[in-house]
Amino acid sequence: MNPIPPEHRRLLAAYRMPPEWAPHLACYLAWPHNLDTWPGKFDLIPPIYADMVAAIARFEPVRLMVNNETQIDEVRAMIRDAIRRRGDSDDAATGAVDIFYLPTNDAWARDHGPIFVNRLATDSAAGPNQIALDWRFNSWGRKYGAFDLDDVVPQKLGGRYGFDVIEPGIVLEGGSIDVNGAGSVLTTESCLLNPNRNPALSRADIEDYLRTYLGVSNVLWLGDGIAGDDTDGHIDDLARFVARDTIVTVLEDDPADVNYPVLRDNLNRLRAMRDQDGRPFKIETIPMPPAVIYDGARLPASYANFYIANGAVLMPRFMSPQDNVAASTLSRLFPGRRVVGVPSTDLVWGLGSVHCLSQQHPAPPTASS
Repeated sequence: MNPIPPEHRRLLAAYRMPPEWAPHLACYLAWPHNLDTWPGKFDLIPPIYADMVAAIARFEPVRLMVNNETQIDEVRAMIRDAIRRRGDSDDAATGAVDIFYLPTNDAWARDHGPIFVNRLATDSAAGPNQIALDWRFNSWGRKYGAFDLDDVVPQKLGGRYGFDVIEPGIVLEGGSIDVNGAGSVLTTESCLLNPNRNPALSRADIEDYLRTYLGVSNVLWLGDGIAGDDTDGHIDDLARFVARDTIVTVLEDDPADVNYPVLRDNLNRLRAMRDQDGRPFKIETIPMPPAVIYDGARLPASYANFYIANGAVLMPRFMSPQDNVAASTLSRLFPGRRVVGVPSTDLVWGLGSVHCLSQQHPAPPTASS
C-alpha cells in the first residue's frame, strides 16, 4: 500500500467533508438493473425506485445514471408518473431529474459514488472550491461479481459535470462513514478494520486517511453492524449525525433479538464519546423496525438508513407502527424539513434502502461562505 502522497496532505489540509444536512447541489442515483440484487422481487423495485426519485426531485436536483441509453425515455415516463401520483408539479419536478447513460454494476450510489470535500472558508490557499474523492470500490470485500463499472463512477461523473477528482488509493464506501461537518467522523470497526478491504492498513493508518482526506480530527469507532448487513457493518444502518453535537442511533428493545447486544454496545460507546472539542454528544434513539425476513433471511432493515435532502428527510418505512415513532423523532430532530416515507420492505431485499441508494453532491462554498 502506497503512503498518502505529500501533495495530497498539503492540498487537503484546506478541505473538509460537509455534513449531509448542508445544502445540496444535487443527488446522484443509479437506476436499478441488476436482477441478482433483488432475486425473485426485481419487478417490484423500479416503481418503488421511481417513487423515491420523484420524492427527492421535489426538494433537490437528481442526477440519474442508467445502464442503457434506450431506457432513458421509459425511465423518464416512470418518474413522471410517480411525480403525478404524488401530486407534485409535473414540469418542475421532472425538469429536476437529469437522466443520462453511465453504466454501473449495481445501484448502490452511496458506496461507489463520489464523496465531496469543500475548501474551508477560513483558508485562502489556492485550489478548487470543491474536490471529489474517488475511493476504491471492491464490492464490499469482493462479495459479489464484477465491480469495474462501479469503481470508475466518480471519475465518469467528474468528466460529465466538470468537478475535480482525487484518488486516495484505498477501499472505502460512502455508507461506512458519517460526519458532523465540524471535525468528527463516525465509523465501525467491523467494516473499516475488516481485512477484506485494506488488509495492509492498521487502525492508525485508516485514521490517518480519514483525517487527511475528510478533514476531520476526531475518529469515532462503533463496533458491529446489524444482522443481515452484507457490508460488514455500515454506519448508516446504526447511527447518524443529525447536528454537529447530536447523534441518533437505532435501538432494539427485545433482549431475545440478535441485534439487542450489538446495539446496546454501540449505545454505550456513543454515550462515552466526545466531540472534536472534548464535549459529550447529545444521543437520541429511534427503534428498530420488527424483523424483516424474506426467503428465510434476516434483512438489514433500519430507520437509520435515511437520506437528508434539501428541505426533507427520506426515511425507510416497513409497514409497522414503529414507522410513526421513527418519523416523529426525525421530524423533531430536523425542524423545518419534511419527513417523507419510502416503502422499503421490498427494497431492503437488496440489502439496502434509501441512504444506500443515494449520494449527495453538497453545494460548493461561495466567496462569502
